[in-house]
Amino acid sequence: MRLFLLFWVVVLAPFPAFSQTIKSAVYSINQLSVANQTGYGEQTLLEGATRDFSHLIVQAITIQANQPAQPTQQFDEEAVLIIKTGELTLTVGGKRKILGPGNVVLIMPGDDFEVVNKADRTLTYFQMRYTSNEMPDLDLYRLVGDSFWVDWQEAASTADQPRRNQQTVTCSSVMSNRMAIQVTTVDPASGVSAPHTHRAAEIMLILDHPAQAQIEGVSTEAQVGDLIFVESEVSHRIQPGVRENCTYVSIQF
Repeated sequence: MRLFLLFWVVVLAPFPAFSQTIKSAVYSINQLSVANQTGYGEQTLLEGATRDFSHLIVQAITIQANQPAQPTQQFDEEAVLIIKTGELTLTVGGKRKILGPGNVVLIMPGDDFEVVNKADRTLTYFQMRYTSNEMPDLDLYRLVGDSFWVDWQEAASTADQPRRNQQTVTCSSVMSNRMAIQVTTVDPASGVSAPHTHRAAEIMLILDHPAQAQIEGVSTEAQVGDLIFVESEVSHRIQPGVRENCTYVSIQF
């Protein structure tokens, strides 16, 4: 029954009233107003359409320390959670996990999940929800119920280039045929990397030290906790500072 309902949600759900294209840029929550909800605060960093998604919205959710559990949530869209600061206690698919900064959760449409802040410090995480331009491949409906998390302490690390360590998890989902979730650490001694492009859009979160984000030839300093959105086929590169490594988590989708 849930698969049948989900099919009609995807096919019949109306597109948003707006269709503005999301700009490739660095986004920060520092200057955004907070919409206070019951038990948490909400800030919208970006919302609109991309090459592959009719609707994409990224919000920062902040929950104060030692808060009671929020009601169980369920989305019609697919969602990604990226922990910015603090500890997120997640319950999904009957399993519970405590996740720290940089860890990622993929929530499938229709799956129940619960987010709690049981720690003695504030929790902030980014919540990204999106709907594909195309009707999902029906073969991917087997993935409904397969929400999962990525804990980088449990993932293998590889050096894809000298002085550059990277961990990668790839998957397919209801809304994306191929998704690459990565955490990358770049040493300043690795030199200046060349700008590059790729078919997938990409969103990045700076985890530890500021970096220079060059997008279409324009450089902007990205601070710790900033998000960077890069649209499909847009030239970009991330360069660490002079003295300190830069670690960032990225999702290509």
